[in-house]
Amino acid sequence: MVTQTVPEPGQMAPDFKLKGPGGAFYTLSEHLGESPVVLVFFPLAFSAVCSHQLPELEKYVPQFEKAGAVLYGISVDSHHANGAFARSLNLSFPLLSDWKHEASAAYGVFLPDSGYSSRATFVIGKDGRLLWREIADDMGSMDQIPSPERALAAITRG
Repeated sequence: MVTQTVPEPGQMAPDFKLKGPGGAFYTLSEHLGESPVVLVFFPLAFSAVCSHQLPELEKYVPQFEKAGAVLYGISVDSHHANGAFARSLNLSFPLLSDWKHEASAAYGVFLPDSGYSSRATFVIGKDGRLLWREIADDMGSMDQIPSPERALAAITRG
C-alpha cells in the first residue's frame, strides 16, 4: 500500500484530473497563475453530514467568487451520483468524482478501510502552493466541518 502524506502549507499542491458535471474533466493545473482553488473533500454524496455541509458552503460561494477563488467539492462517488447530489442541493459549484481515489490519496485524506476520504478543505494559491488546510478528526461530527470562514481568510492572506 502506498503511504499517504498530507501536503504541508507552502508545498506544491498535487495536481488532479477528475470528472465533474456532465463527465467533463477538471484539473488543478488549469487554474495555475489564474485563481486560488478551494478543494472540499467530503466522504459520500447523500450522507447526512455532507447534505448539511455542502448547502452551508453554497452560502459562501459569492465570497469565494469575490476573492477570485474556484471552489470544488470532491468525493469518491461517481460523477453521475455527484451530479444528482448537486442538483438535489441546488449547488452552483462543481462536485468532482475521485472514483479511483487518486486525489484523496495524493492529499493524504483517503481512508482505505472505509473506501472514501476524510472531510477536509485545502486552499491552494494561484502559484499552486498549499496555503491552508483543515482536516476533521471526526467526519461524523457537525462541529468538525472545516470552516469556510477560515478558508476565505487563507485566500485573503494569500
